[in-house]
Amino acid sequence: MKPLFTKGPSMASRVFGFGLAALLLIVVNIYTDWLDPVRAKLGVIATPFYWFTDLPERFGGWSQDALRSRESLQQENAALNAELLILKRKLQQMASLTAENLRLRQLMNSAEMVQDRVLVAELIGISPDPLAHKVVINKGAEQGVYPGQPLLDAFGLMGQVVAVSPYSSEVLLITDSTHALPVQVNRNGVRAVAEGVGDLYQLKLRHVSGTVDIRAGDLLVSSGLGQRFPVGYPVAEVESVEHDPGRPFVTVNARPKAQLNRSRHVLLVFSRQTDTGVRSGG
Repeated sequence: MKPLFTKGPSMASRVFGFGLAALLLIVVNIYTDWLDPVRAKLGVIATPFYWFTDLPERFGGWSQDALRSRESLQQENAALNAELLILKRKLQQMASLTAENLRLRQLMNSAEMVQDRVLVAELIGISPDPLAHKVVINKGAEQGVYPGQPLLDAFGLMGQVVAVSPYSSEVLLITDSTHALPVQVNRNGVRAVAEGVGDLYQLKLRHVSGTVDIRAGDLLVSSGLGQRFPVGYPVAEVESVEHDPGRPFVTVNARPKAQLNRSRHVLLVFSRQTDTGVRSGG
């Protein structure tokens, strides 16, 4: 009868056997290439396990790089936006300076055409009264400014000084409803009076005979009559001539040549003709 439990090799003999087998494998691996195919196949089998065990570290690196890249991109975007804003501001300043230089150049060209002595001034304020077309300039009695002195921009007559303080002056524009200005048609010398109607873009020539040769497109210049303004300054351009069959006169609408609502730099003309152009009546 066989025993229920057979006695196998001892633990020491097992360890010795495994050690001897391992030593033989090491010797074979070092001195021969018999195990290369087996090692290659085992490497192929083990590759997915290596990849899966490396996933946590790879995922951590990807997420960190993604967060770092996002933060870096946000910082770079903010820096570029700030730089763009600065460049836009500089561009706006350059555009403003270019436009102002152009206006000053036009003003200087206008000054060269004026025979009288002139003084460059700058608008620093406007009248708070919406019905009064008045502006304030930064030149006054200390610079020789006097009441009645003509004011013009690079395009035409703007008005005349009506009040003077030591370092500033108040100017009545030609479009004010109280202002009247003797003019003549540059084409044929026909004389008329241009009156303000309280509109910065319009003057009217009233009581003009229906037989007078005047038409749209005619240039109106100061006539010098009444010694209110020097002769020959551009005042307005005729826009329309309104005929009323029942009346002997026509109404002439003209647009001021001066840029009354835009010009900032102006010229004060020094002339002996200091009489005012403000209407005494209606």
